[in-house]
Amino acid sequence: MGGMRLLGTITPDRPLLVVAVEEEAAHFGDSLPILLTGIGKVNAAVALATVLAQGERPSEILNLGTAGALRPGWTGIHEVAQVLQHDLDTPGLQALTGRRYGDPIELDVAGGPVLATGDLFVSDPAARDRLAERADLVDMEGYAIVTAARRAGVSVRLIKHVSDEAGAGADRTWQQSVDSCAKELAAWLRDHLH
Repeated sequence: MGGMRLLGTITPDRPLLVVAVEEEAAHFGDSLPILLTGIGKVNAAVALATVLAQGERPSEILNLGTAGALRPGWTGIHEVAQVLQHDLDTPGLQALTGRRYGDPIELDVAGGPVLATGDLFVSDPAARDRLAERADLVDMEGYAIVTAARRAGVSVRLIKHVSDEAGAGADRTWQQSVDSCAKELAAWLRDHLH
């Protein structure tokens, strides 16, 4: 079972690092609290909402992890500017209820990529090309983490390292590259947190 685990203690003077799986946090060390949520939107939302409801709030939430590139040219680490949910039928639900669910969320970042979140590991070129019309990167947790953080009134940033090109072979590429992605995310943390 990939259940949630909180490593360390949340304090108001430090950020909380939020990652899906321990492979992504392998090189973070233990100076900051780390929440391992498990993979997917439900796990991510429930894990973060649970720890934020239990007491201390962090200074901010940093969601660090891997993402697939939806078109060529996206490599390395990026801070996300907008996140959307690609597997929720927002127009259909609006037609049904008159209300909008799952609208894109803007983050306070200029010029960063658009991240599409959904409960699907994208490894099919046709699915990737459809998503590429709306987004640059794809993951399985970002939208849920932003939603839970915003509802709790805690600032949140999404830092994503491109692990694969979300097409054929993406599963093998992720397995081969996750450790080097984790090293680069750890280096980003050292450079950006003082």
